Amino acid sequence: MTVSYQYDVASSTSGGFTRLLFKWKGSLYKLIYRELFLFCLGYACMSCIYRFVFTEPQKRRFEVAVLYCDTYMNYIPLSFILGFYVSFVASRWWQQYMAIPWPDKIIHAIALHITGYDDKGRMMRRTLARYINLSLVLILRSISSPLKKRFPTLDHLVEAGFITSTELGIYKLVPNKEFNTYWVPCTWFTALLKDIKAQKRIPDPMGVKHIMEEFLEFRAKCGLLWCYDWVSIPLVYTQVVTIATYAFFLAAIVGRQFVEKSPYAYKAKLDLYIPFFTILQFFFYMGLLKVAEQLINPFGDDDEDFELNWIIDRHMKVSYLIVDTLLLRTPPLSRDIFYDDESPVLPYTEASAEFKKRTYRGSVANMVIPEDKQNLILPDIEEEGEDEERRPSSNLTSQHPSVMSSVNNVGGSKDLRSLSVPDDGLTLVGRSSSPYATRRESSKSAPLSRSSSRRTGTAVLGVLYWLLGRIKAFLPRIRRR
Repeated sequence: MTVSYQYDVASSTSGGFTRLLFKWKGSLYKLIYRELFLFCLGYACMSCIYRFVFTEPQKRRFEVAVLYCDTYMNYIPLSFILGFYVSFVASRWWQQYMAIPWPDKIIHAIALHITGYDDKGRMMRRTLARYINLSLVLILRSISSPLKKRFPTLDHLVEAGFITSTELGIYKLVPNKEFNTYWVPCTWFTALLKDIKAQKRIPDPMGVKHIMEEFLEFRAKCGLLWCYDWVSIPLVYTQVVTIATYAFFLAAIVGRQFVEKSPYAYKAKLDLYIPFFTILQFFFYMGLLKVAEQLINPFGDDDEDFELNWIIDRHMKVSYLIVDTLLLRTPPLSRDIFYDDESPVLPYTEASAEFKKRTYRGSVANMVIPEDKQNLILPDIEEEGEDEERRPSSNLTSQHPSVMSSVNNVGGSKDLRSLSVPDDGLTLVGRSSSPYATRRESSKSAPLSRSSSRRTGTAVLGVLYWLLGRIKAFLPRIRRR
């Protein structure tokens, strides 16, 4: 099961993380102590051979090898490869945990919608709950070694109470040579739910829909667990990371040796029998590789793997409690202690009194606005783009002098309105009156801004100019006819 140390880091204190360095279960030392021992042994043997076995000519040739390994081992981008690989494995590890289905939602839906406290009603609810848990057990014993050790055969499921002998006989008749049959109890679940609906034990017409929605979500997570076990991280990626890490430290056994004659001063003058910084590099890089090795399959028996046996036990017990036992032991309806209190005050213990804080009401809740600045006004601020809109409205008649003449020449009509464009807007003058004209005249007394009047005049004038253009285009055709 995963090692929990949340209580040890509940408060940030001096040396908070330092206390975690002395834990053994799930620790870095437990993961790499074998590899570290072999690395130190190989380094010590190579150092002793160089110091006490090699002759002078052999030492010179070994020094060339040391220089070669020390130079080119840094060409391996180990930190980049390991960092990217471990982050990918860790995210996949958490996604696999989130894919483990919990039957609480569907069990509550069963307890809500399927009525009846007689023996048959109890059996129906308990059987549905058992089918759900049986499907989860079948998929987990296919992908988890601890579950396989607990239930090595299907007969052990009969002894554990997940399946009856009759159901096991029917289950064995299903062809299973080409695929896994963990989904068979799901079909039993849907068939039994259909019979329960036919017997009118689900009074709510939406009850079956609710139960099936939760059931399909549970079934989808079971299939997702199967897919995570089936489709692994590409093998070539894992091989690249493993080869890069081990090749780096094999080269370090030679490249980090002390030599008598070296172009690097630090190698010649400081004779360290123990390579401290090389050992630190081993802790970091080999530790990351071992972390990925431990998290890549969380359904095993490592320290950071999921405790699936506990999950199975918990699911089965909680399911029976929800659908059967607790339905018959509900407390009576009564008033709470704050029933007549509009503003209840919840108590604190003496140990928790220091955590009572004042309510946060916002960063500017206590900001004071002077009274002389609290009057509401309508600021006369020109909007962005008004300068561009003002130019075409003022220059429209100068750029197109034929606008007014076109209006007067269309059919020689006397009823057309004349146009005048004052500085502060557009005014329509004519003999005919309309609700729009009435509103325009009545709105003159309203304190409208100059910018809105200009925009309205520009829009209306543009529409009229477009209509005049269309009329001019159709006049030749009318005259031809």
